[in-house]
Amino acid sequence: MEHRSLLLPTWLRDYRRDWLRPDVIAGLTAAAVVIPQALAYATVAGLPVQVGLYTAFLPMLIYAWLGTSRPLSVSTTATLAILTGTALDRVVQGDGANLLTALPTLTLLVGAVLVLAAALRLGFIANFISDPVLTGFKAGIGVVIVVNQLPKLLGIHIAKGSFLQNLSAIWTGLPHTSITTLAVGLVTMAVLVAMERLWPRLPAALIAVAVAIVAVNVFALPQHGVETVGHIPTGLPSLTVPNPSFLVDLWPAAVAIALMSFTETVAAGRAFAARNEPAPVANRELLATGLANAGGAMLGAMPAGGGTTQTTVNRLAGARTQLAELVTAAATLGTMVFLAPLIGDLPQAALAAVVMVFAVGLIRPAEFGAIRHIRRTELLWALTAMAGVVLFGTLQGIVVAICVSLLALAYQESNPPLYVLRRKPGTNVFRPVSAEHPEDESFPGLLLLRPEARIFFANAANLGQKANRFIDAANPRVVVVDLSAVFDVEYTALKMLTAAERKARDDGRILCLTGLNPQVLELVRRSPLGAALGRERMCFDLEQAVARFEGIASGESDRSLGPGSPAASDTAAP
Repeated sequence: MEHRSLLLPTWLRDYRRDWLRPDVIAGLTAAAVVIPQALAYATVAGLPVQVGLYTAFLPMLIYAWLGTSRPLSVSTTATLAILTGTALDRVVQGDGANLLTALPTLTLLVGAVLVLAAALRLGFIANFISDPVLTGFKAGIGVVIVVNQLPKLLGIHIAKGSFLQNLSAIWTGLPHTSITTLAVGLVTMAVLVAMERLWPRLPAALIAVAVAIVAVNVFALPQHGVETVGHIPTGLPSLTVPNPSFLVDLWPAAVAIALMSFTETVAAGRAFAARNEPAPVANRELLATGLANAGGAMLGAMPAGGGTTQTTVNRLAGARTQLAELVTAAATLGTMVFLAPLIGDLPQAALAAVVMVFAVGLIRPAEFGAIRHIRRTELLWALTAMAGVVLFGTLQGIVVAICVSLLALAYQESNPPLYVLRRKPGTNVFRPVSAEHPEDESFPGLLLLRPEARIFFANAANLGQKANRFIDAANPRVVVVDLSAVFDVEYTALKMLTAAERKARDDGRILCLTGLNPQVLELVRRSPLGAALGRERMCFDLEQAVARFEGIASGESDRSLGPGSPAASDTAAP
């Protein structure tokens, strides 16, 4: 069945004739965004602009055939471009001869990592980078791209270094700014911003690029110091052969780029899936993007993945299936074959302006504000990821982002909530103590606690400390722990609960458990804790526990509650 779907994708088998027109229109509309974007992002990576066209051609064709997201448009993105440039800079160190052999090696490695991940069914890994961390990471990428493009906008040349070194070099070079070059960049930027606000449905990037090319020829801008892209080879690219000597140096970067490619691809695919469309299948997306990158490597393309901006355009223009992406790839092919000489007249400043406008879109203060409004702690994670990219570099920034996500997950798991409960008057509803409900009932000598998490070795001690603080403050005779929100109790945690029961007994207190699910109940029964508690001190729910222990807690009754107590009945156990 899987082999059949590879040969003839589902979307093509189920294709309807009335989808053809919207797919063609959407594909051509997306091409008007994808092509200028691809050219711009190639320059972000420090590569010849035609590499962007190669990336928007074959990878897009392969993904359209194999991918599971109908509206997703696959080429390169700002994140992938800057990660690619960073990785290649470290390996080739300015050697242009090695650049175009290191690039297919990197792209092929990215594809291999993605295909291997698909074979191992590692699609769930995309969920390990939280949204706040991804927000901070992309914002950091946006800041770095803007700073990297500033020299082209100003018409100056600097020696590239760290983020702070680049800022210092730009400041030093400001007196040498080419006014004509800056004017070209600013006008291009103004056209882009104005068109996106006033006429959002028009291909602003394509129109801005076309205007800049016309201006070069009408006003002879190169004679006034404005640098252009230069010669672009016409026609299909020749086959490229990866250089095995770069494998060792490039594989760590390839893993990082593969992770970001997959994360962006799945995020964009999920975000733009319509209700009546199948959701993207994570492991199939790994395979599709992996083979798209492997195929692109053969034509000298840079690493590819799903892009949010171009997918947005594709969907809003009416894309129904992946046929729209095939149309975009065909338009890219037409550009390579017929329009390459015209693109050579594109001013570098105009291209930098396009990049900067797209890059600024990665910096979203509103998202930071939304995170801050909901959880200030996660705002710190987002800012940490952003600072990691800006201060330590993009590849290191990925490590920082992943570490922050995992530390955040570890912190949440190790510090679960523990609530003191009271009963809503006239009901059997027990809820956490709150200033909003001062009328809720408490019971003299009876402390009701509810943890909400899986209890295991990493959080058992923390929960124990919180419980001890509540016990010391209330000094109850009976402590009831409601485990209805606990789906599992690990071995180490069971040992700690057993020790807690023993300590409570030594202190003259009674410990009772309630609300155990079948799995937790079975674990407790098999442990020494089950023997210590007996049936009498394991209740079905909080209502039963209160009814059973309220009199004992208040001192009205002193009957034994040991495991061998004859007071236990069949209905007492959960």
